[in-house]
Amino acid sequence: MEEFKGYVSHIIYRNDDNAYTVFELDYGRGTITCTGFPPSLSEGETCLVEGELTEHPVYGEQVRVRTYKALAPESTQAMLRYLSSGAIKGIGEALARRILAKFGRDTMRIMDEEPERLAEIKGISPRKAREIAAQVEGRRDLRDAMIFLQEYGISGASALRIWKTYGMKLYEVIRENPYRLADDIRGIGFATADKIAARVGIRADSDFRIRSGMLFILSEILGEGSTWIEREALIRRTAELLALPEEQIGVQLDNLAVERKLRIQVREGRAQVYSMMAYRREQQIARALLELDSAPLPISGDLRPRERLARIEENQGIELDDLQREAVLLAADHAILLISGGPGTGKTTTINTIIRYFDEEDMEVFLCAPTGRAARRMTEATGREAMTIHRMLGVRARAGEEESEGAQSDMLTDFGRNEDNPLEADVIIVDEMSMVDMFLFHSLLKAVRSGTRLILVGDVNQLPSVGPGRILQDLIRSGVFRTVILQKIFRQAARSDIVLNAHRILRGEMPSLGNQSKDFFFLERDSLPLIYKNIVQLMSQMLPGYVHCQSGDIQVLTPMRKGNLGVIRLNEVLQSVLNPPSPDKQEYVRQETVFREGDKVMQTRNNYQIEWEIRGNFGIPIEKGTGVFNGDFGRIVSVDPRQEILTVCFDEDKVVEYPFGELEDLELAYAVTVHKSQGSEYPAVILPLLSGPRSLFNRNLLYTAVTRAKSCVVILGSREAVRTMTENIRENTRNTGLEDRIHELCFKENDI
Repeated sequence: MEEFKGYVSHIIYRNDDNAYTVFELDYGRGTITCTGFPPSLSEGETCLVEGELTEHPVYGEQVRVRTYKALAPESTQAMLRYLSSGAIKGIGEALARRILAKFGRDTMRIMDEEPERLAEIKGISPRKAREIAAQVEGRRDLRDAMIFLQEYGISGASALRIWKTYGMKLYEVIRENPYRLADDIRGIGFATADKIAARVGIRADSDFRIRSGMLFILSEILGEGSTWIEREALIRRTAELLALPEEQIGVQLDNLAVERKLRIQVREGRAQVYSMMAYRREQQIARALLELDSAPLPISGDLRPRERLARIEENQGIELDDLQREAVLLAADHAILLISGGPGTGKTTTINTIIRYFDEEDMEVFLCAPTGRAARRMTEATGREAMTIHRMLGVRARAGEEESEGAQSDMLTDFGRNEDNPLEADVIIVDEMSMVDMFLFHSLLKAVRSGTRLILVGDVNQLPSVGPGRILQDLIRSGVFRTVILQKIFRQAARSDIVLNAHRILRGEMPSLGNQSKDFFFLERDSLPLIYKNIVQLMSQMLPGYVHCQSGDIQVLTPMRKGNLGVIRLNEVLQSVLNPPSPDKQEYVRQETVFREGDKVMQTRNNYQIEWEIRGNFGIPIEKGTGVFNGDFGRIVSVDPRQEILTVCFDEDKVVEYPFGELEDLELAYAVTVHKSQGSEYPAVILPLLSGPRSLFNRNLLYTAVTRAKSCVVILGSREAVRTMTENIRENTRNTGLEDRIHELCFKENDI
């Protein structure tokens, strides 16, 4: 760590939301560029910075600032530089000189302790003196708060969020109940709050700590996809987290239940514990569905449904099977319809027929899917515009907030469409419903007006959503809503070994690995270097011509993030060969990841506020908007070390500029996890499999991976790994209660 004392000569870039700043510091022997999170910064300000010296390939030495401390100006020249910098509104250079001429070296003390005396200066009225005093006091309060928080190991963006949330009350919060930070402040988790509490002197067995720890475990449960946890498991996990006896935990669990901070439901002798938020969301979803399903529908036209459907089949030259016809007729007569089926079972044909049926009724049909890629696939399959659910609902982040990490992502999301401003649609068709989590589905239902038909389509055998819940599966299992499970594999699909092997996997049968196929190949390999080499050859030489696509369109999928065949290692290997370092390519290293011009990248979290633009000739923007979403793929088009900006062009030519300090949601995407591939379809998929955790090497994941490919699947690795996955029906169990909430409301059962 190095120390530099000087003044801020130039602010190159500053993000006011999280305080990330790039600035130049004049420290006497020269000027050096600094990057970090000083909470309050002005040109001309004297400061002391401590940080790590790094060597930039173009701009030389830079300081990655760890601590920042504003200092009072020590000389008349330093005071003039500070006062005339614009740091204090209303004071320019001329007025700064008059203040210094009047008060000299006592100027900063006067401004701190006797600001009313500024009115003695010609050009400063008593009112202006009060305004200046308020600014000085505000900056002093912020500076003191930052110093106070640094004592507890909190600095940068987190410290600024605490200040914005509590203001001067932060001292009271920190000293009395720092666990509030974990509940109120994005980016501060239980572990951080617990460390602060230990420094403050709060006892390890305090009620505050036990309650906060228990609520933290419930939030972790949401992050794992569940909405409830058994009472005994919650007590055990909380006791392990806090290193306390289990009997102390149980008492506080009951107290939280009495205070309605959590909900306990007893089902078949099992005590299920929900956070109140999770329980209410499930209850609200169930109520909205049942009300929608029971609402009267607009009267249909004169033509009988079966006759209309027969005419559509004749006009389109198609022949539906019995289940497909049933789906269309149920869609015509009922408000809610669930359609599920594997690859090749005619879901797309069914959707298209439903659309044409309602077109003849002159009804407004909205098409949507949970991700951009899934929406684009739906557009290609139907010839009609399909939107992401977020876009259809008019997504916007709540003022002053960004989306939080993990399960509670859409809790901070606000939508323009809701119960007060519903969607003006007669029919809404949602594809890839297995990907829709509890929060997003709740937001969608709020925007569906009574009398609208809601058709939910998906493959119930796919991996569940990243967020909490298993909506499609719970709705089907409830048995309350009309459901059609398509089963027939149609003739054209039956020619595809991708489709046939996917259904074999579903039945627990070993897929055909004989390599007599045109679209499903298995290369048995047991050497990691050979697997790496073959993946590169497939991506760069063999598959692009075979499936008629670009190398970058071919996707490597893997069950894991870590390990020799995990996402992290595969991306390192593939980047080094497919996009190696070059004097012609700028790059930036964040932690252990190298971002290089030309790299394939993926957004890993919904960001509703980030701006994008589509550029025309000469780089002139022709369209602008906001929002980049989890799973969006792009290509790095430029890395600007001077401006510290990384520019990515996403699908649909949306260009986004990322400051270097805001790259935590971007990662290399030559290889991605199977979970991250949900809703996407690629010309070819490469799936390296040797061994891995049993919880990931299961049938459900293998099936999902295989069905992501449109034209070709290549599995490299062990035949035994494929067999293990096919036979392993174990999945990461999700505990959800939506089915119970539906039955409680539908059959008017009382809570147990």
